[in-house]
Amino acid sequence: MYKSKIKYLFFVLITLSVACSNDQKENAKSEAPIEEANEEASGLELTSEQMKTVGITIGEIEQKNLDAVVKANGQLAVPPQNKADVSILSGGIITRINVLEGQQVRKGQVLATINNQDLIKIQQDYLASKNSFTYVQAEYERQKQLQAADAGTGKSFQSAQATYNAEKSKLNAYESQLQQLGVSPASIAKGKIVSQFPVLSPINGTVGQITANTGAFVQPGTSIMEVVDNSKIHCDLTVFEKDLMAVRVGQKVSFQLTNQENQLISGRINGINKSFENESKGVVVHAVIDNAGNKNLIPGMYVTALISTGSKLTAALPVDAVVRSEGKQYIFIVTSEKESKADTFHFVKTEVKTGVVEQGYVQIIFLEELPKNAKVITKGAFYLQSKSAGGAEEE
Repeated sequence: MYKSKIKYLFFVLITLSVACSNDQKENAKSEAPIEEANEEASGLELTSEQMKTVGITIGEIEQKNLDAVVKANGQLAVPPQNKADVSILSGGIITRINVLEGQQVRKGQVLATINNQDLIKIQQDYLASKNSFTYVQAEYERQKQLQAADAGTGKSFQSAQATYNAEKSKLNAYESQLQQLGVSPASIAKGKIVSQFPVLSPINGTVGQITANTGAFVQPGTSIMEVVDNSKIHCDLTVFEKDLMAVRVGQKVSFQLTNQENQLISGRINGINKSFENESKGVVVHAVIDNAGNKNLIPGMYVTALISTGSKLTAALPVDAVVRSEGKQYIFIVTSEKESKADTFHFVKTEVKTGVVEQGYVQIIFLEELPKNAKVITKGAFYLQSKSAGGAEEE
């Protein structure tokens, strides 16, 4: 009798435990605002209510006219005529440097001053040549008048003419030499002898690296600084052989400044080289930049460029329809719509490739053929991606 009561009590306790467990499951279902997606071996399932709550929408794959692009890398540069090395024609000691690196200068502005003792001798020779030329010129004019009046001999006139031409050429050579050194022949003719000559800026621009110091002796032809005019900055891009036939002069280019928070600038192709660079099978393509925003662009900055090669009709989806995982790209395809009370939708993740992105749409390249009129998730695909990966995936 005692054993029968124990068995009865044990049976009652088990029955109550099962009943409580069932009640807890029912309560959990009724309290949950969104029922978790039921993941199956072949995909995921969501109800219409779940999709509405998290903002998932379904649509068809569209055909859009998107710009086809060629991707290229390169860096900013300036044309040779907009970058100058400031060199000196005659050696000497730098007595003064008038500018700092980064300073804006004008063409003809004095950048530095050079002390050169040989300059004094050049001026002396110039003055001697000028005085000698004055006498030779007067003699030439006298012989010319005699020759016109048939009062002189042809030999004397020819000798005077030859001497005149030789002295004139010599004088012009001294004047040209002084002008190249930045010294005015007119002021020397008035007796103003100088021992220093200025170093002038050859172009408008910004002073770059200064490679000499005050008091240093510099040899002729030595560059002491550089001046760069960034107003004509352009981009040199490397386009590989497989893409070369699609690139033409005049095409629009969008640039991303790689190390400048991916700032965007635009431009156009204005030149294509006709030879390959080394063994890379790449051709340098030149593009002018529209820097209407006056961004601080510096030669040497690296860029990633998209060259627009023309629009074409292609399969496209909204950007939100594509998710990324482990370096691959996916979309979610609707495989069935169960017309039941629960109104359940079944989805399968499919790998794709993407192309150009424009106006909120991205080109879709399918790796396998899809069913005709297939429907896909056009918004909210990230929610399904996080559910399929247990919430661990990031877009």
